[in-house]
Amino acid sequence: MLNGTTAASEFFPLDDRSSVNHVATVAVLLCTRNGERYLAEQMISLERQTFQNFKVFVSDDGSNDATVAMLKEYADRWGHDRISIYEGPLKGFARNFLSISCRQNVEADYYAWCDQDDIWNSDKLEKAVGQLSRVPRNEPALYCSRTELIDESGKHIGFSPSFSRPANFRNALVQNIAGGNTMVFNHALMNLLREAGAEVPAVSHDWWAYMIVSGCGGKVLYDVAPSVRYRQHSANCVGSNTGIFEKSKRIKQLLHGRFRFWMDQNLVALQAISHRFTSENIQTLEKFGAARQYRLLRRVLEIQRAGVYRQTFLGNLGLTVATLIRRV
Repeated sequence: MLNGTTAASEFFPLDDRSSVNHVATVAVLLCTRNGERYLAEQMISLERQTFQNFKVFVSDDGSNDATVAMLKEYADRWGHDRISIYEGPLKGFARNFLSISCRQNVEADYYAWCDQDDIWNSDKLEKAVGQLSRVPRNEPALYCSRTELIDESGKHIGFSPSFSRPANFRNALVQNIAGGNTMVFNHALMNLLREAGAEVPAVSHDWWAYMIVSGCGGKVLYDVAPSVRYRQHSANCVGSNTGIFEKSKRIKQLLHGRFRFWMDQNLVALQAISHRFTSENIQTLEKFGAARQYRLLRRVLEIQRAGVYRQTFLGNLGLTVATLIRRV
């Protein structure tokens, strides 16, 4: 168990970055599936990174279009020591990301999850490595950020929400504050992900990482400035949670028990790594798990006592409603 009782979180503006040690190495973990339409734009954004000491490890989850052929062309151009391509487990996007993350031959100082259809800002890796390099190597640490939302043609359509409340385990239990496409993390956190394994029934790889780093008392570095242009289209596995349509869709999922199902999955998954948590976070996990089983009035009271919260007023209102109708 790490020293301390809660995860430390930091919120910083775009221009607050430390100098980057370019000796550091980054493994870009790219997961693909039938991504030929947008893949080239993402690869070009990797080529344009101001921090270039990275290698790309690809897990392709059964593409039947030109995705793999395109990746091989990039390997020919960049060098086969720069891009490695593997077959995915064919068990969904979360398992695909955890699969490539848990490969023992993937070794670096820092790791960056990468979606096939986004566009990275040119300084994404430089900013992330600059912030993470401030954290002691043995302390799990995760950089994440807001995103700029774009449509299928690349046109700007908005931004993801900006959060300001502490990024800790009491938040992570009921909400993920950032997408995996923005996340870069250090080797100490990767060791924890690998200890838990690639087969855990976590809902999503990014939410999983947020729960682990915060549960273990590590550091969460949340950047209020976007680092990725996040493409919104019909084939998104998750998609943004902004706009009336998206919010109404999430509310419908909540009412039909989707959120409670997610909680069930995550609580089972956490059994694989909760022994690494701080004592305070173990207590929070136990209180939250027990509170979900009580009857109405006591359930509401015990959920409040567990201290879990979401980042916004409306989010917490939704959490209260979900608790009342037993959808947590």
